[in-house]
Amino acid sequence: MIAIARNLGHEVADLGTCSTDPVDYPDIARKVAEALQSGAAERAILICGSGVGACVAANKFRGVRGGTCHDTFSAHQSVEDDDSNVMCLGSRVIGASLAGELVKTFLNAKFSGAERHVRRLGKIQEIEAERFR
Repeated sequence: MIAIARNLGHEVADLGTCSTDPVDYPDIARKVAEALQSGAAERAILICGSGVGACVAANKFRGVRGGTCHDTFSAHQSVEDDDSNVMCLGSRVIGASLAGELVKTFLNAKFSGAERHVRRLGKIQEIEAERFR
């Protein structure tokens, strides 16, 4: 996945584990969220067994909008409509080839800026502001 992102012209910071030993995905999600919040990263890709746990953890942080994606539609739609900045993948759910396609799709997608999506994002930001007081 890193090579794909680099080949698309993205600078990559690997914040994950460097072994196959089990890790607690909330720890990695925290690192990713902090990189997004600080501006060190614009988008991120988190991988866990199902993609769900990492997504739940990432979405606990202010400014993080993550979605679990297992198909190309959700990979581009999450950015185009929801301005997602994190894509979560399930390593036990999808294979490497599909994961590569999802990374390309997610990184190439652009937020549409359509009025209804901007309005909805505003409402999400209001909820977030209430919760983080």
